[in-house]
Amino acid sequence: MCHAESVSRVPDPERREVARRALGSAGAAVAALSIALAAYAAHGAGDAQRDTLQLAAVLALVHGVALVVLAPRPGRRLGLLALGVLLLGTLLFAGSIALADLAGIAPRLAPVSGALLALGWLLHAIEAWRS
Repeated sequence: MCHAESVSRVPDPERREVARRALGSAGAAVAALSIALAAYAAHGAGDAQRDTLQLAAVLALVHGVALVVLAPRPGRRLGLLALGVLLLGTLLFAGSIALADLAGIAPRLAPVSGALLALGWLLHAIEAWRS
């Protein structure tokens, strides 16, 4: 493998910093939206929707805070990939659950997105072990 190929596959420190900032900012936005969803669940949702919407809000809040805390840590590509997978899984999981209750759309993405969340945490565990 030539030097140019190895450089193109490894994000430079500046790109990693941008990715960390984006993931941390996205985590904060997810946490903020989770508070709004929890407020709606508590004060605007019907009894049948309340528990499910609160579950979506809690999952989004926990993962949003995790992104805010973990994103600034220096890490390698695997760590950034883990956080990206966590973000995607959170958006799909909480979004799928919320849409199921709010719009009557079947939560078909919930199993896949739950697997993404588990994968994201496993990737983070590997990255933490290697660091």
